[in-house]
Amino acid sequence: MDSDFSRGYGPNTESDFGFAFNDSNFSDRILMVQIVPDSKSDDVDVLTRREEEVLNCNMLDTEDVLAYENQDEEATSLRHFKGDGEASKSTDSSTSMDSATGLQIRSIHISSPILAAKSPFFYKLFSNGMRESEQRHVTVQIHASEEAAFMDLLNFMYSNTLSTITPSALLDVLMAADKFEVASCMRHCSRLLRNLPMTCESALLYLDLPSSVLMADAVLPLTDAAKQFLAARFKDITKFQEEVLNLPLAGIEAVLSNDDLLVASEDAVYDFVLKWARIHYPNLEQRREIFSSNLCRLIRFPYMTCRKLKKVLTCNDFDPELASKDVLEALFFKAEAPYRQRSLAAEEGNASHHRFVERAYKYRPVKVVEFELPRQQCIVYLDLKRDECNNLFPSGRVYSQAFHLGGQGFFLSAHCNMDQQSAFHCFGLFLGMQEKGAVSFAVDYEFAARTKPTEEYVSKYKGNYTFTGGKAVGYRNLFGIPWTAFTAEDSLYFINGILHLRAELTIRQLVL
Repeated sequence: MDSDFSRGYGPNTESDFGFAFNDSNFSDRILMVQIVPDSKSDDVDVLTRREEEVLNCNMLDTEDVLAYENQDEEATSLRHFKGDGEASKSTDSSTSMDSATGLQIRSIHISSPILAAKSPFFYKLFSNGMRESEQRHVTVQIHASEEAAFMDLLNFMYSNTLSTITPSALLDVLMAADKFEVASCMRHCSRLLRNLPMTCESALLYLDLPSSVLMADAVLPLTDAAKQFLAARFKDITKFQEEVLNLPLAGIEAVLSNDDLLVASEDAVYDFVLKWARIHYPNLEQRREIFSSNLCRLIRFPYMTCRKLKKVLTCNDFDPELASKDVLEALFFKAEAPYRQRSLAAEEGNASHHRFVERAYKYRPVKVVEFELPRQQCIVYLDLKRDECNNLFPSGRVYSQAFHLGGQGFFLSAHCNMDQQSAFHCFGLFLGMQEKGAVSFAVDYEFAARTKPTEEYVSKYKGNYTFTGGKAVGYRNLFGIPWTAFTAEDSLYFINGILHLRAELTIRQLVL
């Protein structure tokens, strides 16, 4: 998180004190860096460790300070020469071993005002009001794998520049900057990493940083870029199904949070998430926990079919209480316009929660009301946006999700086609039977649409048809007008940019 300590200091500013880094002439303190050997568990690259190790920082005891005074005097005679004998400014970074702890010690001349101005961590270290804060020597403890990054960080606090340019080294410095609360360096590393070519591997690495780093404002542009890269890379989830199934949790969250995900329906998203969870979390209790904490918010239950929502209630992978809550919320969203409006308004502008935002599904969601008595009947509502209708010209089609009547699947399809005399393009609506089989249905059907100025549903076509699997029936010119009149700005059929269609189906006779 940014703080007042970092304001006014950053790349391309005039506050460049690189000449004073590790120079006794411009320093009032000596920083003693205790270097702890990495344990075997630390041998893996520090960049990919999931959790941040605890950083121990304290002040040296009085006896330790006296022990280092002699060492400091000995080092002074070498300050005017570089290691190769070339003349140098008065700088030195000596290294020794602490006989008491067995740790390697690196001493660096520092300016407490410069470090305190850049870092709340060092500000508190130098101004805690205790006697030790007034002593010349202070010490911090780091792991050996962090030494290079820590030195780069110290240099940045003076010069506002970094010598390293490789992604792995920049991430090391980013981690160090987070530990020592140097927000300006975190921003600088984040900007440099964003300018590098993004890959799936690097994007996943950025999203797998420790939680303290991910929550920092300075790193948000980097993690947002990583999420956008993965969302765009795997936008067509059916095309890259195997690759997406192998993604870790952070990757699957980035992909399935995408509003523009190319997917047949939200039912397909639910099935995919269930499959991914069973692969990555074979233990049932762990799977339930990950659904509760992460996965459920990726599924947009309000756009699932009622048939699939029933399966959610009986799915053992979900906590029963959570499943009931999500399904009930989805049903309220489908049935009640005020609840739907409140839900969408609550999520407006919230980039992290899109549970009520409709994706661009291949099969458009429908709302269905079913009746069993006195005859099996259903009423289906299909809404299409003006842009969706415009995209149908000149010969496109859009299909609805499947809905069921009498145990058989049906669907609606909207077309842009030529009228029966092939004189002009027009809007057509058709009803099809999904499954193939020996059973036939004699069905009465009626198509209606909301119409201005009353905005009530007005019947446009009635008919009856004996369906068998794969058959469809409908009307080529539902509104009896050319396509240009249908899509015109003053069209009677678009209300606030939405075309509201209704189909009513009643089974007349089951034919065996």
